[in-house]
Amino acid sequence: MRLQRVSVVSALGLLALLAKAAPPSLIARASGSCTLATSGSDDASAFMEAAADPSCLTVTIPAGTTLSIQSKLNMTGTSNKRFNVEGTVKFNPDIDYWADNAFSFDFQDQVAFWLLGGKNVILEGGGTLDGSGQAWYDAFAKHSSTIRPILLTIFQAINVTVRNIRMINGPEWINFVNEGQDITFRNVTISAVSTSKNAAKNTDGWDIFRSDNVVIADSTIDNGDDCVSFKPNATNILVSNLSCNGSHGISVGSLGQYAGEYDIVQNVLATNVRMSNAQNGARIKAWAGKGVGAGLVKNITFDGFVESNVDNPVVIDQCYMTSADDCAKYPSNTYIQDVWFTNITGTSSGKEKATVASLSCSPDGRCSNVNVDDINITPPSKYGDAKFSCQNVELTGDAASLFGTCETTS
Repeated sequence: MRLQRVSVVSALGLLALLAKAAPPSLIARASGSCTLATSGSDDASAFMEAAADPSCLTVTIPAGTTLSIQSKLNMTGTSNKRFNVEGTVKFNPDIDYWADNAFSFDFQDQVAFWLLGGKNVILEGGGTLDGSGQAWYDAFAKHSSTIRPILLTIFQAINVTVRNIRMINGPEWINFVNEGQDITFRNVTISAVSTSKNAAKNTDGWDIFRSDNVVIADSTIDNGDDCVSFKPNATNILVSNLSCNGSHGISVGSLGQYAGEYDIVQNVLATNVRMSNAQNGARIKAWAGKGVGAGLVKNITFDGFVESNVDNPVVIDQCYMTSADDCAKYPSNTYIQDVWFTNITGTSSGKEKATVASLSCSPDGRCSNVNVDDINITPPSKYGDAKFSCQNVELTGDAASLFGTCETTS
């Protein structure tokens, strides 16, 4: 790949004028643009070189240019950088290479193509990140142990904005925010759809882990797993104005999976969400059983959801991946407190027949202050009136009467 340094100051006279009219910091910013061109082979090293070069304040991939990324991208420690992706960053589908060389995380055995970290970073431009995921969708259908990289990982970063970007064909998770603070995604379009009989599985739109103050807004997602998932120790999160299709919902968790770990998800607002053709709508999921972890889910609001053809529009599952007997013997140690399901409307798919909301808590007081207001969801007409189920929880709010008296298990 060829790295071209392009100055917006093209004449000595103009440079002199700017020197008189602007402070040195402005001149450095104005002259610090670097443009990348494809090399015909692996473009990863030149991309990383530009990211590491402090004189390249803006790194541009022009429209019509496709960078071929054949080796992993480590852009941690980046500072005061703008990535202007007008063209395409395309990851090579060499499954064997990535199995041996992708960045790895202990959490849920994840791996990644690209680590983007540091401070004061913008990724924008209207271009495309392409994970070439079809190769992995087909391979995973044959071998479920196939390692599938995350498309973009924001890692140990402060004040990062990703906006006006299209993300397609992620092999697995699309965005992973890991140990970030003040991270914003806005006007992102995600598509992870298989072109073969093999589904694009586990293609979460966003997974937020050990991160604080994250905003995800004004975006469209077409995928095959959670639209957004709040993983352990995600705090102060705003999700607003999303259109999610084919997903597993806006999900808190799953939490409390690992023995010896204490997971927290706190202060989350998910509002103005359109959920279509999905497995779940608004969901909280926590593990129970012997030998699992513990945690706290607190101050969570799902507000203004419009759902269409959703299997489980409103869900608390505090016995996630746990049999009823084991959940009774070993209730979840992930406590759920101060939850609001508010202004949720639309239709269920009928997969659960007439049931449109299921709030299933572990016994022994593991859920408290769960509020349900303005819930108007209807099943297909052949199943009759909507049914609402609950267990081991006392509900408040104007929709509490829809659920009746909650079942108590022990």
